[in-house]
Amino acid sequence: MKEAKEVKQDESEAQEGSEERSGNPPEKKFGAGAVSASIWRNEAVRKDGEPVAYYSVSLQRRYKDKEGNWKSGSLRTADLPKAMLVLQKAYEYLVLKGDEPDEDVF
Repeated sequence: MKEAKEVKQDESEAQEGSEERSGNPPEKKFGAGAVSASIWRNEAVRKDGEPVAYYSVSLQRRYKDKEGNWKSGSLRTADLPKAMLVLQKAYEYLVLKGDEPDEDVF
C-alpha cells in the first residue's frame, strides 16, 4: 500500500473545502490518491468560561464531475484502505501533538 503524504493545497482548494469554517485553511492535510483527511483547529469556551482549542477531522474523496467541477462524496471500495491510512495519519498527528482538551470540558 502506498504511504500517505502531507498535502499542500492551493488557496482555491483550501477555501472550497472550508467555506463552513470562515475560509480558514486546515492545520494539516494528509492524502492518498483522491482521498484526504483535513485537520481543523476550532475554538470553543469551556464550562468554566475559559477559551479552549480543539480539533476535528474531515474525510473526503475529490473527483471532477462531467462538467469539470470538483466534488467530494462517498467512498468506493478501493478508497477504503486509503481512507483508513489518512485517518490513521491524522490520528497520529493529533495524538503526538497532545493538546486536545478533555471531552467533558464543553
